[in-house]
Amino acid sequence: MAGDNVTNVGDNDFQKQVLDSEQPVLVDFWATWCAPCRAIAPSIDALADQYKGQVKFTKLNIDDNQGTPQNYGIRSIPTLLVFKGGQVVEQIVGAVPKARIEEALKKAL
Repeated sequence: MAGDNVTNVGDNDFQKQVLDSEQPVLVDFWATWCAPCRAIAPSIDALADQYKGQVKFTKLNIDDNQGTPQNYGIRSIPTLLVFKGGQVVEQIVGAVPKARIEEALKKAL
Protein backbone atom coordinates (compact mmCIF):
# COMPACT_ATOMS: atom_id res chain seq x y z
CA MET A 1 0.00 0.00 0.00
CA ALA A 2 2.89 2.33 -0.71
CA GLY A 3 3.86 4.12 -3.91
CA ASP A 4 7.25 3.88 -5.59
CA ASN A 5 8.66 6.79 -3.59
CA VAL A 6 7.28 5.67 -0.21
CA THR A 7 9.30 3.33 2.02
CA ASN A 8 7.79 0.96 4.56
CA VAL A 9 9.57 1.26 7.91
CA GLY A 10 9.28 -0.59 11.19
CA ASP A 11 10.43 -0.48 14.77
CA ASN A 12 13.75 -2.13 13.78
CA ASP A 13 14.82 0.41 11.16
CA PHE A 14 13.03 3.57 12.39
CA GLN A 15 16.22 5.06 13.85
CA LYS A 16 18.18 4.59 10.62
CA GLN A 17 15.41 5.44 8.14
CA VAL A 18 13.79 8.36 9.99
CA LEU A 19 15.77 9.77 12.90
CA ASP A 20 19.18 9.58 11.20
CA SER A 21 17.93 10.88 7.83
CA GLU A 22 19.65 13.91 6.30
CA GLN A 23 16.35 14.94 4.70
CA PRO A 24 13.06 15.79 6.39
CA VAL A 25 10.94 12.63 6.75
CA LEU A 26 7.16 12.22 6.71
CA VAL A 27 6.00 9.15 8.63
CA ASP A 28 2.47 7.91 7.94
CA PHE A 29 1.27 5.80 10.89
CA TRP A 30 -1.45 3.57 9.41
CA ALA A 31 -3.14 0.15 9.43
CA THR A 32 -4.72 -1.97 6.69
CA TRP A 33 -8.19 -1.82 8.32
CA CYS A 34 -8.17 2.01 8.54
CA ALA A 35 -10.43 3.59 5.89
CA PRO A 36 -9.18 7.18 6.46
CA CYS A 37 -5.61 5.86 6.05
CA ARG A 38 -6.54 4.42 2.67
CA ALA A 39 -8.28 7.69 1.79
CA ILE A 40 -5.12 9.81 2.22
CA ALA A 41 -2.75 7.26 0.63
CA PRO A 42 -3.13 8.69 -2.92
CA SER A 43 -2.24 12.19 -1.61
CA ILE A 44 0.83 10.81 0.18
CA ASP A 45 1.93 8.94 -2.96
CA ALA A 46 1.45 12.07 -5.12
CA LEU A 47 3.42 14.24 -2.68
CA ALA A 48 6.16 11.59 -2.49
CA ASP A 49 6.53 11.84 -6.27
CA GLN A 50 6.40 15.64 -6.18
CA TYR A 51 8.97 16.03 -3.37
CA LYS A 52 11.28 13.18 -4.42
CA GLY A 53 14.84 14.05 -3.40
CA GLN A 54 13.68 16.74 -0.95
CA VAL A 55 11.58 14.81 1.58
CA LYS A 56 11.64 11.12 2.47
CA PHE A 57 8.21 9.49 2.71
CA THR A 58 7.64 6.47 4.93
CA LYS A 59 4.74 4.37 6.19
CA LEU A 60 4.69 2.50 9.50
CA ASN A 61 2.03 -0.16 10.04
CA ILE A 62 0.95 0.18 13.68
CA ASP A 63 -0.33 -3.40 13.87
CA ASP A 64 3.05 -4.86 12.89
CA ASN A 65 5.14 -2.29 14.81
CA GLN A 66 3.80 -1.21 18.19
CA GLY A 67 6.90 0.21 19.89
CA THR A 68 7.41 3.30 17.75
CA PRO A 69 3.76 4.47 17.80
CA GLN A 70 3.80 4.01 21.58
CA ASN A 71 7.00 6.07 21.88
CA TYR A 72 5.38 8.96 20.00
CA GLY A 73 1.98 8.74 21.72
CA ILE A 74 0.08 7.79 18.57
CA ARG A 75 -3.51 7.33 19.70
CA SER A 76 -5.44 7.52 16.44
CA ILE A 77 -4.67 6.94 12.80
CA PRO A 78 -3.88 8.17 10.34
CA THR A 79 -1.26 10.26 12.12
CA LEU A 80 1.44 11.94 10.07
CA LEU A 81 4.63 13.07 11.78
CA VAL A 82 7.18 15.21 9.99
CA PHE A 83 10.73 14.80 11.31
CA LYS A 84 13.65 17.11 10.69
CA GLY A 85 17.02 16.42 12.28
CA GLY A 86 15.52 13.54 14.22
CA GLN A 87 12.87 15.74 15.88
CA VAL A 88 9.11 15.96 15.27
CA VAL A 89 8.44 19.36 13.70
CA GLU A 90 4.82 18.80 12.62
CA GLN A 91 1.95 16.47 13.50
CA ILE A 92 -1.25 15.91 11.55
CA VAL A 93 -4.02 13.64 12.80
CA GLY A 94 -6.84 12.36 10.62
CA ALA A 95 -7.63 12.36 6.94
CA VAL A 96 -6.77 15.86 5.79
CA PRO A 97 -6.61 17.49 2.37
CA LYS A 98 -3.41 17.12 0.35
CA ALA A 99 -2.80 20.89 0.69
CA ARG A 100 -2.60 20.55 4.52
CA ILE A 101 0.06 17.85 4.23
CA GLU A 102 1.99 19.90 1.69
CA GLU A 103 1.88 22.92 4.01
CA ALA A 104 3.53 20.83 6.75
CA LEU A 105 6.22 19.66 4.32
CA LYS A 106 7.02 23.19 3.19
CA LYS A 107 7.58 24.23 6.82
CA ALA A 108 10.15 21.46 7.21
CA LEU A 109 12.11 22.38 4.08
